Amino acid sequence: MTQTQNNVAPVKAVLFGLDMGEYDMEKSMQELAALAQATGMQAVAEVVQRRSVPEAATYLGEGRLAEGRLICQNLEAQCAIFDAELSGSQIRNLEQFLEVEVLDRTMLILEIFASRAVTSEGKLQTELALLRYRLPRLAGLGESLSRQGGGGGGGAGARRGAGESKLEYDRRHVRRRIDALSEKLAEVSRRREQARRSRQKSGVPVIALVGYTNVGKSSLLNRLCGAEVLEADMLFATLDPTARQLTLPSGLTCVAVDTVGFVSRLPHHLVEAFKSTLEEAAYADVLVRVCDASDPESARQLTVTDQVLQSLGCGDIPTITVYNKCDKAPHALPLMTDSVRTSAATGQGIDTLLARLDALLANRVRRICVLLPYDKLGQAQPMRQRGTVLTEEYRPDGLFLDGIVKVSDLHLLAPYLLEGPASSEP
Repeated sequence: MTQTQNNVAPVKAVLFGLDMGEYDMEKSMQELAALAQATGMQAVAEVVQRRSVPEAATYLGEGRLAEGRLICQNLEAQCAIFDAELSGSQIRNLEQFLEVEVLDRTMLILEIFASRAVTSEGKLQTELALLRYRLPRLAGLGESLSRQGGGGGGGAGARRGAGESKLEYDRRHVRRRIDALSEKLAEVSRRREQARRSRQKSGVPVIALVGYTNVGKSSLLNRLCGAEVLEADMLFATLDPTARQLTLPSGLTCVAVDTVGFVSRLPHHLVEAFKSTLEEAAYADVLVRVCDASDPESARQLTVTDQVLQSLGCGDIPTITVYNKCDKAPHALPLMTDSVRTSAATGQGIDTLLARLDALLANRVRRICVLLPYDKLGQAQPMRQRGTVLTEEYRPDGLFLDGIVKVSDLHLLAPYLLEGPASSEP
């Protein structure tokens, strides 16, 4: 489905859902409409059926589908979007019955990712997810692929026809491409792992901003770091992890990472393809768990975030919960008493968040005073390069420094320490 361009009417889509009591159907359909809008489509109607199990061939029952076909015809809809992951044969059957293009929830999210990917890694990850999604559906989606040709001569029985040969060719081509993409992403993952090890070796703490899509993580990163990261009021505006330097009030230098947003029932294909990206959260020293304070579904956003984080093994990482966009909901009370209310737009609560980050990482730095003999000025390097120099004075007996150093560097300066209040923690 091609995205709508400027001055072109949006593609009309009818949403279809099956309510089996597994989750809040109304909220799920609202999210499906938002996903459709993110691809340039307009949801013009909804068709929801309640039943305990889906219909094997067409997902919904024949009666409700007949109603949906009339709605598509009357509203001149060009697309039907199903709030589930369909098989290839189901998509083929539904397109024949409804006489419009059929997309499922997974394909819709994949299309958004494909349109948002900017870096080479993001494009590789998205293509890999698309191919993994399509591979098991090749047989069902190929209308012209006959599974069997005519009878073979000489009593040899049924032979494989052109359709079967093309299907096998397509499968081999997709598998080869999947292998090639997996190899490229493995190399990217190795480089990312080297960067992580380098950060760990240097002792630079990593703070990962995680949370539901479109809760303002990029805006929060910009407010914290003064960075210029793309901000947009749309789903999945950020696909590639963006790292920026952040200096805390104590003087400790950190790396803040903006990660891809989560969504309920995030497709397995995406989780696997974007695993190296999502793992930025798993290697963080602190997680900033962001939700939208102005969204009535903030509690569900946090639940979805927790589910994805648990699947990545992030359960033991210190976490700060942030209710962002509080300027849009000044009277809304957060459900968690130890959370921080912020507004990336106005700066409200940013100082509190920075103080909380400092408190969690307080064991990483110390404020000290040292007097370095003039033949030992090279010992100032740890404070200059990996810490913060607050005061510097050249005295008759040496160089006086008052500043902040990493705990791991304290032993290098221990012989030159001066006693005093500045030698305590900041």
